[in-house]
Amino acid sequence: MQKIILLLALITFNIASSQTKKKQILLVGTFHYANPGLDVAKLNSFNIMSEKSQKELEIMSDKIKKFGPDKIFVEWEFNKQADLDKLYNKNTDSLFKTNKNEITQLALRTAKKLNHKKLYGMNLYTSFPYDSLLMSMEKANQQDLLKRNNEWKKRNEKDHNERITKSSLQELMLHYNKKETENKNIQWYLDVANRAGNPDDFTGASLVSNWYKRNLYMYSLIQKLTESTDNKIMVLVGAGHAAIIREFITHDPEFEIIDLATVLK
Repeated sequence: MQKIILLLALITFNIASSQTKKKQILLVGTFHYANPGLDVAKLNSFNIMSEKSQKELEIMSDKIKKFGPDKIFVEWEFNKQADLDKLYNKNTDSLFKTNKNEITQLALRTAKKLNHKKLYGMNLYTSFPYDSLLMSMEKANQQDLLKRNNEWKKRNEKDHNERITKSSLQELMLHYNKKETENKNIQWYLDVANRAGNPDDFTGASLVSNWYKRNLYMYSLIQKLTESTDNKIMVLVGAGHAAIIREFITHDPEFEIIDLATVLK
């Protein structure tokens, strides 16, 4: 009788554990390897095609493979999944030599090693009226705020441009995934953008809300496309997105974050 009671207790415990076990998200924030020049700050390019960087990508992707994500999400337009599927099915040797984008160089490289059938696009663009933001500051005669904005840009550019001259790819990736770096990425939106304009002008708040909205849309897709059979996933996004998505995950009882530093150690 005691054995039966013990067996039932173990079964109950195992069921409860399986119901409460969180899914692991390897959240990877990154700078843009190909540097399309679309960000507000003008950053120099990193030589992702160098022999050293390519070796690092092999090592990094091997370590992520060992972590074993069941799905990999990337910052690719959700409505253009078919184009991402076409990219994924191209000859990888050619892609790795010609396509500098982090989606190809890190996410696709890793997914192929894991024998995944596809990558998952989860980006949804929203408006980012930066020029209108500056005009609102000018109209409100917010000269101190304009100065602060300019100083923020210069600091960001200087830090990145100096860092890429002396850092390896892995060092850069670990830097952009530090919590203090992520916090700096969020700071501009509240310290500068949200203050922009006269009291009746919400151009700044609109820009900030659209930015959060975009990240919420992306996170919604991560939630919806992660199935019950997926125990681990990887999310590769720009460092600015990662900072906000980290906050979403922190308050989501179904997920837990696995830091990149833990996987790459």
